[in-house]
Amino acid sequence: MLLGQVSWLDILVFVVFLTWRLLRDVGIYGTVVCAIRALPFLCWRMPIGIIKERYLTKQSRQSAFTRRSTLFQALAIACMRYGFTYVPTRINRVFFTKGVALPFLRFRMFRHGYIWHLRHRPLWREINLNKGAMKGIWIVEDDTKKPDVVIYYCHGGGFAMGTCYFYLEFLISWVSILKKSGFSNPAIFAVEYTLIPDKTYPVQLQEIISGYNHVLSITGDPGKVVVSGDSAGGTLILSLLLHVGNRCPQKKPSFATLISPWTHIVSKLNRDTPSDFLSVSRLHAYGRLYAGSEKLWNPMVSPGFCMDISWWRKAMPVRGVHFYFGSEEIFYESIKALAKRLSGVGSVVCCEDESLHAWPFAVLFLGTHQEERGRGLQRISSDIAGALLHT
Repeated sequence: MLLGQVSWLDILVFVVFLTWRLLRDVGIYGTVVCAIRALPFLCWRMPIGIIKERYLTKQSRQSAFTRRSTLFQALAIACMRYGFTYVPTRINRVFFTKGVALPFLRFRMFRHGYIWHLRHRPLWREINLNKGAMKGIWIVEDDTKKPDVVIYYCHGGGFAMGTCYFYLEFLISWVSILKKSGFSNPAIFAVEYTLIPDKTYPVQLQEIISGYNHVLSITGDPGKVVVSGDSAGGTLILSLLLHVGNRCPQKKPSFATLISPWTHIVSKLNRDTPSDFLSVSRLHAYGRLYAGSEKLWNPMVSPGFCMDISWWRKAMPVRGVHFYFGSEEIFYESIKALAKRLSGVGSVVCCEDESLHAWPFAVLFLGTHQEERGRGLQRISSDIAGALLHT
């Protein structure tokens, strides 16, 4: 299931769902104040900035993203940058909630003709075990058969926002592409974890470990497990690998695919770029909140600071690690630094694109044609098939 590009109609419907949830969860006053504060950006700062960058700057001085992007994509990224940098976290959280993301996905599926799937085929189901201590979403091609590969996925959001439901279209599309890549019954388990400031480290890592043990109980074989995550989710997956390597290396996953992982929680290697939609200052604030009372250079908090090569050797997945990131994102230097260190202990591949943070996810919604939208997932699925099926 690979749906079309997000359209202006989709955006309108999303705003309707979002407004309802904001009024309910934030209140009229908070919602109106946030909207009024955004008016200067929407009415003149954003239009002037885009005109200046796209039409008044020489092409040789433009970023690769500006040269390649459409006007719609530029507007979307500018709005994302403003939201991440200036909108309060308690409001940003609402964008990613189940109450907004799930009805929006159902609308998009309906608009693209997937009515039968909505009525007759549950593409996903919620997992809620141990009285809510371990939660997530299970997606599988055929629920009556045992999966031949399970992707264990951890979502991003700076530890402060995000839910599995916001990623649901991405994950369902991934299952269908894995099927076309040669797997007979692929599955994904996307784990939920407690956000900051509700809880801090090590609560999130403990929840990720519980989710991984749940996946192992399904497969019975870590050789069928691929761990994956984006941004802060990538941080947690790297911490999981260090934990498994140190405590029970026989349970190491077969392979890891990390999308723009936040390798160094607070570091000079994280740098703002003109194109990316993230803000280093806000991310570092989130990182300090996540660490809580722990030191920021604790390898279990910030895996990029783990300099112990022998520890990484024990933690390295059997078939290696692939990194997927953009050349114009704020984590570019930190990801390259960690990948270089890991290359001495196992198979490491850097899949770099002239794009922004978490581009395989972003392009699924903003790509102008089907081939472009599926490009990131096609690449990742092909790499997984090559690692697990053809070796």
